[in-house]
Amino acid sequence: MLWRSEFRNVLAFYMRKKIIDLETALTLQQEAEELLHDHEFEIPSLKVLSLVAHSSCSAYDCEFVGVAQLLNTRLVTEDKKILKEFPETAYSLKAFLNE
Repeated sequence: MLWRSEFRNVLAFYMRKKIIDLETALTLQQEAEELLHDHEFEIPSLKVLSLVAHSSCSAYDCEFVGVAQLLNTRLVTEDKKILKEFPETAYSLKAFLNE
C-alpha cells in the first residue's frame, strides 16, 4: 500500500505546480488503483518495528525494506541510509543496473 502515499505526493506536487488540476489527479489516482488492484502488499507492524529496532532508519523507510524482504526481492533506492543499513536488501540504481 506504500505506493499510494508516494503516488499521491507526486500528484500533489503536480497540482501545486499547476501542471495538473484536481480532476486529472483524481483520474490518474483511480487509473493507478485499478492497474495495481490485487498487486498490493501489507507489511506486518512486527516486521517494520523489528527492522527499526536494528537500524537507524525511520519506520517509513523500514516499510519499503520489509516489503522487499518479504517478497525476497531487491529494494532499488538512492537513499544512502537505507543502502548503508540494509546492504543485503538495498541496492543503488547503479549497482542494480551493473548486475
